[in-house]
Amino acid sequence: MNQSVDQTSMKIAFIGGGNMANALIGGLIKNGLSSSNLYAIDVNSDVCACLEAQWQIHTNTLLSPALQHYDAVVLAVKPQRLKDIAHALAPHLNRQIVISIAAGIRAATIQDWLGGYTRIVRAMPNTPALIGQGVTGVTALPEVNADGRKLAETVLAAAGQVIWCDAEKQIDAITAISGSGPAYVFYFIEALEEAARQLGFNDVQSRSLALATMSGATQLATQSHEPASILRERVTSKGGTTAAALASFMADGVKEAIVRGAFAARARAEQMADEFGQT
Repeated sequence: MNQSVDQTSMKIAFIGGGNMANALIGGLIKNGLSSSNLYAIDVNSDVCACLEAQWQIHTNTLLSPALQHYDAVVLAVKPQRLKDIAHALAPHLNRQIVISIAAGIRAATIQDWLGGYTRIVRAMPNTPALIGQGVTGVTALPEVNADGRKLAETVLAAAGQVIWCDAEKQIDAITAISGSGPAYVFYFIEALEEAARQLGFNDVQSRSLALATMSGATQLATQSHEPASILRERVTSKGGTTAAALASFMADGVKEAIVRGAFAARARAEQMADEFGQT
C-alpha cells in the first residue's frame, strides 16, 4: 500500500465511534476529505447510525476485510477494550498505519497485541479536539517511515495542533500537561467563579466574568510573541490590586502546587501504562 497519499485521497478507518473519532471525522471532512473515504466501526448500531446520518460515511458493527483497503486505522476505543480489538484487528493488517488514541497504552504493548505488527503511531489528544482546538502529542515506532508519519499527522491535525515527541516516554509528560491540562484550566475557572460569587455577583455574571477573562487572556497570550511571565508583569503594577492577588498566590505556593500536580499526573500515566502492559 502506498502511504504517500494526499489529504483528499487518503482512506481512513476508525474503530470506535465516540466523541474523539467524531471530532477527527468532522475535521477531516472539513479539510476536504470525501466522506466516501472514511469508514467507522462501532459495536453500537445506534452510534453507527448517528455517524452515517451526520457525516454520510460507511459504518459497520464488526471488523471486516474491508480494513485492508485503508491507509490508516485509528484505534479510538477505551483502553480496557483495546487488547481484544487489537487481537481481532491483527489478521486485517498489511501495510496500514495504526494510530492509537487510547490513553495509557504503550506502542510496544499494542505491537504485542497486534501479533508483532510495527507500523504503529501512538497519540495523546485532549478534549479541546472536540471543537477543533486540541493539541495532540504523537510518537511512532521506528518502522513508521516519513510518509507514514505525515499520514498520521494529517489525520490528527484535523482536530488541532500536533506535537511530535522524540521519545515515547514524553507521551506521559504530554498527558500530564495537555491531556489533563484542560481540567486544570476548568479548575481555575471554577475558582474565579467562586470568588466572583463571594464578591456579590450572581451565577450568570460569575460565569461570564470568569470565562471572558480566561478566554481573553488566553487569546492575548496566543497572539503575543512574548512569554506569559512578561504579559503577567505588564498587568501587575507595583503595590496594586494584581500584585496583592499574586502575592497571595505565591504565599500559598499555587505555582508549585500546579507543577506538583502535573508531575503526579505523569507518574499516574506511567503507572497506568505499566498496568495495561501486564494485562
